[in-house]
Amino acid sequence: MSSDPNISRISSRNGDRFRGYSDLSIVYEGSSEEIPVKVPDVSTTGMFINTARHFTEGAVIKVRFRLIRSNHEVNTRAEVRYCLSGVGVGIQFVDITPEDQAAIEQELDQIRAL
Repeated sequence: MSSDPNISRISSRNGDRFRGYSDLSIVYEGSSEEIPVKVPDVSTTGMFINTARHFTEGAVIKVRFRLIRSNHEVNTRAEVRYCLSGVGVGIQFVDITPEDQAAIEQELDQIRAL
């Protein structure tokens, strides 16, 4: 486990996730209003985002965040897969570039090595 309080590893059913990024913002596709969120965890295929805001399952949102170690910015679309009212949403990335997926995987590899 990392000694950096901003980076932690989380085991999940779909593979490793981690908390190791900054500058997270989400916007409903077709809107310009940024939605307030708290730091979630991320994998190469999606993330869980803590927010009190309700999202409809199937809604498409724009997600932007910066990986802490590499400073790589990920900017992609995602689909809401489930919403836990008052807690947050699980999203799956859609249209994520191979470069962004590789950057996330590299970040995960570095955290696994700790």
